[in-house]
Amino acid sequence: MKRIRESMTERTKASIWVCLAILMTAGCQGSDLLGDDAPQGVDGLVLAGPQCPVASPSNPCPDLPHQTSIAILNQNGDLVTRVSSGEDGRFVVGLKPGAYILLPRNGNPFPTANEVVVEVSEGVYTPVTINFDTGIR
Repeated sequence: MKRIRESMTERTKASIWVCLAILMTAGCQGSDLLGDDAPQGVDGLVLAGPQCPVASPSNPCPDLPHQTSIAILNQNGDLVTRVSSGEDGRFVVGLKPGAYILLPRNGNPFPTANEVVVEVSEGVYTPVTINFDTGIR
């Protein structure tokens, strides 16, 4: 009986080490998402317009900030993260250098926006504007 217990204990220890090795290897692959203190990433602004059916010099009717959710995909099409623009339309996300696709969440049927492809360079926050069409004509 003691021998069976020792054998099970050794198998348990071996299983734990294998699991830890797998978890450590998976963690070492890294993510494209970096923390708040990242040296580079995307500095975004989301706008929606037009806001009026007719704009004129006396009534320019500028686009307004838009609050929405944005999926960020890497160049392989894998989801890196989701961010939300604030009431001011702004969002900031730290990312590793590389190409990314920003997919804004569209309304049904409006407002709508196209995906935006952005290249993040080392040490720089890349400015990006996402423009939503309100459907107002």
